[in-house]
Amino acid sequence: MLTTGTILNKERIRRELSIEDVEKKTRIRKKYLSAIENDDWSIFPSKTYILGILKSYGKFLDLDGDKLTAFFRREYEKKEEIRFKRKVPKTYLTPNTKRALSTLMFIFILCFIAYFGFQLKLLFSTPNVEILSPTKNLFIKEEFVELVGKTDKETIIIVNGEKIIPDKNSIFRTKIPLAAEVNKVVIEVTGANGRKTILTRYFERKK
Repeated sequence: MLTTGTILNKERIRRELSIEDVEKKTRIRKKYLSAIENDDWSIFPSKTYILGILKSYGKFLDLDGDKLTAFFRREYEKKEEIRFKRKVPKTYLTPNTKRALSTLMFIFILCFIAYFGFQLKLLFSTPNVEILSPTKNLFIKEEFVELVGKTDKETIIIVNGEKIIPDKNSIFRTKIPLAAEVNKVVIEVTGANGRKTILTRYFERKK
């Protein structure tokens, strides 16, 4: 196939000129002249630079500048298209793909923040304690009252200095003797993070 470089090369040889002769006459460096004759555009800084050299070289050989330019544009654009197609599968992302990736990244960041926040809450929060019964503070004649409460898992429960073992549902039970008219009950619950919740209840007994 006839190319820009082939046209220039044949005309130079027909005129019995060496590359060095053309370099002296046109002041175009030898490496650029050789590159153009070999249709190697990779060493040139820009398309505009190539066109400038082509016009000068073509004019020196009395060739039609418009035809040379037309040949060059066809070849250059074809090579650009091939180069683009090779790069597309690796780097091209459609707007929908970019949007999907951005959405996934946003969801991932939100999940990470939520998880991190939850871990911080576990680290610094005190255990929850709820007294289920008794629901009243005044008792008549009863000698004991059953204290029932619910707390978080993996906690240590101490009621009036006595350790209480909760069941599998984290519910704890203990009997509180009503030995005085006003009976103080201190419930101390320590979480896995070492933080404590302390509740104080007073149960009155009237004889």
